[in-house]
Amino acid sequence: MTIGLVLVVASWSLTSPSQDDPRQTAFALEQQGKTAEAEAAWSALAKAYPTNAEPFAHLGLLEARQEHYKEAVASYRKAMALDPAMPRLGFNLGLAYFKAGAYRDALQQFKPLLKTEPPDSEEAQRMAILIGMSHYGLAEFAAATPYLKQAVDRDAQNLPLLLTLAHSCLLSQQYPCVLDAFHRIMALNAESAEAHMLMGEALDEMKEPVGAIRELRAAVQVNPKEPNVHFALGYLLWTQGHTGEAAQEFQAELKNIPGHNQATLYLADSYIQMNRTEDARPLLESLVKMSPSSSMGHLDLGIVYAEAGRKQEALGEFKTAIALKPDEVNAHWRLGRLYRSMGKTAEANAEFEKSKSLNKTADERLLKVMSRVPQQESAPQGVAAEPPVK
Repeated sequence: MTIGLVLVVASWSLTSPSQDDPRQTAFALEQQGKTAEAEAAWSALAKAYPTNAEPFAHLGLLEARQEHYKEAVASYRKAMALDPAMPRLGFNLGLAYFKAGAYRDALQQFKPLLKTEPPDSEEAQRMAILIGMSHYGLAEFAAATPYLKQAVDRDAQNLPLLLTLAHSCLLSQQYPCVLDAFHRIMALNAESAEAHMLMGEALDEMKEPVGAIRELRAAVQVNPKEPNVHFALGYLLWTQGHTGEAAQEFQAELKNIPGHNQATLYLADSYIQMNRTEDARPLLESLVKMSPSSSMGHLDLGIVYAEAGRKQEALGEFKTAIALKPDEVNAHWRLGRLYRSMGKTAEANAEFEKSKSLNKTADERLLKVMSRVPQQESAPQGVAAEPPVK
């Protein structure tokens, strides 16, 4: 989810450009939206006055207006080197970094600036959103959450921001926060399919499959065209062993989004579990061509080929699945069965031993996890760049 950032320019009370004042001419051209002419005027001033930060700052602003954020960063940095105290310059540089996807650099700009702003100011709100979204962009969800919470508390009607907060809470496993965000979203929009999906995912992570299925069914009811809604419900049903219902949801997702790889994969796997291997085969053959790195796709296709007596093809698929995911127990076990059916006893025994060893390692890893002592829990809309003021 993205929240739009808009670059705006404060208005000057200028009339016609003066032929005798190159600076006023540059300002006027900028205000009139004559970007190319304004760039030429500010570039001429930058050459004439290379130690003056103002022309470089305005060149950065003009580049940002055109969404040339890397070029904007370069110009802003030149201005910062000449006059780091210029008003608005640090914010604009941070915003250009943010829009260029350089989130770490954006954080280095915004965090010191935030400390200089009164906590309840509009500027602090802007910075909190940008810092939160920068952490979010870096997949640092635990770090993003407090900033996004701060922003939401100041703008409780901002639905996109609430959804971002809910995502951040979910991805950082802060489930009470997801629940709080969900109730806020429902208060604003009771018909939010995305909110029901988020709540369903949270309940699934909290090992409450009944509640998770309920929320995902609600999401489907609200908007059956929501991307991934049928897949999410189908996957959860698949994990609970409701294979027939899961298959229907995967089919519905493919109707919404033809070629949806995950829906194709799990529909094929559902068919295998329902003993409909011939229905699964064309799906899997197509899938492994489109996604050759899918270990599950190769494994399932190997199962289909083995069931059809196409042993050499099955052998190739099982070996590919193992090469992609060497610790996949089922792949080694299936390969062992195939070797045994081919009379290759030594190879079969080696694969069976490998599968036993992997199962033992998984059991030991689970025992270690269970024996640990639990730890106690301890720009976006409205954000706009402004031109520097001298």
